[in-house]
Amino acid sequence: QVQLVESGGGLVQAGGSLRLSCAASGIIFSINTMGWYRQAPGKQRELVALIFTGGTTSYADSVKDRFTISRDNAKNSVFLQMNSLKPEDTAVYYCNVEVQIRSSEYPLRHYWGQGTQVTVSS
Repeated sequence: QVQLVESGGGLVQAGGSLRLSCAASGIIFSINTMGWYRQAPGKQRELVALIFTGGTTSYADSVKDRFTISRDNAKNSVFLQMNSLKPEDTAVYYCNVEVQIRSSEYPLRHYWGQGTQVTVSS
């Protein structure tokens, strides 16, 4: 009912930048919290950044002052601008969106993107 399509991952040298995008489509009534998570090989998935309905943001300590999350409500999209990338940022990045489908009578549900690989070389 809701599809999330991510783009923007790739290979970059340490110190470089990448911008991730995630667009939601489907029978969407409203979108609340949007966020980015990442999972490195052999590690658990971890929160990177959140952006709430009013625009308030929250970041993991490891990415503060380097990453910026933003959203375009008209396009049901969330973005992650990643600057000063480090090899330890290498992971598969997933967007997560809290969606209410069809009408206000439906419950909020979380949906995940398919993931996009970010590799930072030293």
